Amino acid sequence: MSLKGKKILLCVSGGIAVFKAAALTSKLYQTGAEVKVLMTKSATEFVTPLTFQTLSRNDIYKDTFEEKDPTSVAHIDVADWADLVLIAPATANIIGKFANGIADDMMSTTLLATEAPVWVAPAMNVHMYDHPAVKKNMDVLRSFGCHFLEPGEGLLACGYVGKGRMAEPEDILETLETYFKEDTNDLAGKKVVVTAGPTREPVDPVRYFTNYSSGKMGFALAEQAASRGADVTLVAGPVSLPTPQGVNRIDVVTAEEMFTSVLNEAETADIVIKAAAVADYRPATVSSEKVKKSDDEMMIEMERTKDILWTLGQQKKNQILVGFAAESERLDEYAQKKLVKKNLDLICANNIKAEGAGFDKDTNVMTLLHRDGERVELPLQSKHDAANRILDEVKRLDVTRS
Repeated sequence: MSLKGKKILLCVSGGIAVFKAAALTSKLYQTGAEVKVLMTKSATEFVTPLTFQTLSRNDIYKDTFEEKDPTSVAHIDVADWADLVLIAPATANIIGKFANGIADDMMSTTLLATEAPVWVAPAMNVHMYDHPAVKKNMDVLRSFGCHFLEPGEGLLACGYVGKGRMAEPEDILETLETYFKEDTNDLAGKKVVVTAGPTREPVDPVRYFTNYSSGKMGFALAEQAASRGADVTLVAGPVSLPTPQGVNRIDVVTAEEMFTSVLNEAETADIVIKAAAVADYRPATVSSEKVKKSDDEMMIEMERTKDILWTLGQQKKNQILVGFAAESERLDEYAQKKLVKKNLDLICANNIKAEGAGFDKDTNVMTLLHRDGERVELPLQSKHDAANRILDEVKRLDVTRS
């Protein structure tokens, strides 16, 4: 198994999902991984340290000042020891501490000291998970390079029904096995250009036309491409997302600005992924002064913007060109037409009306269509996981051409 011999530091913070962490410890040990468990004081109120000691066959860490070996500092020693750190369950509290650099107990101190990859499995009330502060903290951790294991939906311990259940131990195990199997530098030496977010087309100094795109899918693609060794340039419309670690970001506002930036970068790119939702039309004239309201109807003449993806398709030489089709009906038909018309190698099609998909969501459901007619169905999953699957297909295309 791919986890055999791997050193996993399991950080267990306080929540009812601690019982799942006990099952996870057992499963990790059974795969041949070496597991050390670090618990917060709150976690010990749910399950005793003895349980985790028995399941992991290792001493449990829980107190910064409990130094069993005088020749080393425990939290530094275990931080250096780990091949991978897994926070499961990850409460809103530990996520907030980690994101803001707070180190007031052994777990938070160890998390700041480790250089190992960190995986986070959130578990909390649905309203907590959806709180802007928690969302912001998770975005910060993603910008640090942390990976997230999407929580499930259903009946929570608090009685609410919604998103917030810690991922199941079996699913976590499968994800970690896949992670260790993959060549994490499989895009090394490749220049990847990704577009993300909406554009804004001004009407006057205070008004503009735009759309609901949050940029999350494009940012996830940029982050995952960088983590796989690519030289990534992200051309981003106006969004409030942190720049992923190791990514060169170019901020633009209008479709014209995005057109210019993308074409400049595409000339030297190996892979171009256009995930941005660019305005198809803009006002034909832009007022330099605020347009005052009146009792009359207002008519605004619109003109076409430049078609970035079509232009890239016409000019491409050896680049792999990936587009997106966000549709509300006749998904396959419209996506297939776009694939051919824009001269794409791959198109990612998603129905924006599907449960868990669409703009400003953390998850997506999509179908990947290749030029040769091959279809790859991606089930509901986090946009970061979907990004990795898209990049898997891109890598496969690249290998085929080599």
